[in-house]
Amino acid sequence: MSCLGILITPPSLSFRGQVAIVAGAGCAGDGIENGRAISIMLANEGYSVVCLDVDLSWASKTPEMVNSSTDPGTAIAFQGDVTSSNDCEEAHWEKSLEVNVSSMVLMVKFAILAIMRNEGEVKGPIVNMGSVAGLKGGTPHLLYPTSKGAVVNMTRPMVTHHAKDSIRVNCVCPGMLYTPMMYAGGMTEQAREARKARSLLGTGGTGWDCACAVTFLASNHARWITGAILPVDAGTTAAVGIGMPVSASENG
Repeated sequence: MSCLGILITPPSLSFRGQVAIVAGAGCAGDGIENGRAISIMLANEGYSVVCLDVDLSWASKTPEMVNSSTDPGTAIAFQGDVTSSNDCEEAHWEKSLEVNVSSMVLMVKFAILAIMRNEGEVKGPIVNMGSVAGLKGGTPHLLYPTSKGAVVNMTRPMVTHHAKDSIRVNCVCPGMLYTPMMYAGGMTEQAREARKARSLLGTGGTGWDCACAVTFLASNHARWITGAILPVDAGTTAAVGIGMPVSASENG
């Protein structure tokens, strides 16, 4: 029902009958990396999820975890290198840009064709994966913040290019989450506490926090949101001087 052309019932959060493609959906073992958390949460909310990863064994573990959850959805694993249709040797810089930037361009290129076949006032969402490093820069690395900064700024023209197709495009920028990529590298408890201290809330985040943001932006509750760059960082990018003594962080 509607009143003056406005629906009087709130948008549904149900994803039943919809398909999501998640690149980087796997990781080693039972760890909860961002892509795996996103896949599980979207499946549990009703999406049929295609879990892509360059390592099929990593990707395959994610649907297993979906099926063993208390609210199982539907997920299937595929091996896929979304950086190129051909295997090739690349310089480290070029390969990293392919993984972090070109892969998203290729994903969108082919996903758009499927999304445009959908019906409705808004045909579907795209959620890019940036990073707070792409918003503020980062040390000691040059490549990672450069590539993630490209993702953030690529999102904006994507918004304008595909608005005419009734497609929403947003970007999630995770902060220093505690994921398998971090603890598999031998992160010490001291380093983990130091990362927590860099946030205004003084708490640590996980892949589930990233997944919650993606799930919201993919839902009908975000149907009028496009062009958003959403930090998921407990306030890290909201202020300067976080973690410094008060006497050292005064303005002046």
